[in-house]
Amino acid sequence: MKYVLMFVETEQFARDLEAMSESERQAAFEQVGRWFAENAAHIVHHARLEPAETATTVRLEGGGALVTDGPFVEGKEVVSGYAEIEVDDLDQAIAIARAWPACPIVEIRPIT
Repeated sequence: MKYVLMFVETEQFARDLEAMSESERQAAFEQVGRWFAENAAHIVHHARLEPAETATTVRLEGGGALVTDGPFVEGKEVVSGYAEIEVDDLDQAIAIARAWPACPIVEIRPIT
């Protein structure tokens, strides 16, 4: 089964990351690198997204399309990256998500 893990940053997580020293931040990034290496057999694709303020939103309402700069909502949580994984079942996807060492929220969705 294929799932996408969406890594969600909170405002507090972003503040904590910014408050870290360069060596602490480097250690945190190394933990993420280890997570990707340990789960490489299941990861089909992954990417880090640019910050939410770089988004372009297209609203399809009333038969037209309204294009605006920025995210579609002001949020306290934003998806900052994702990994597509291929695993046996949801339990295995959850186990992989539980080991994620960075953002405090991981949303798991099946891919059809």
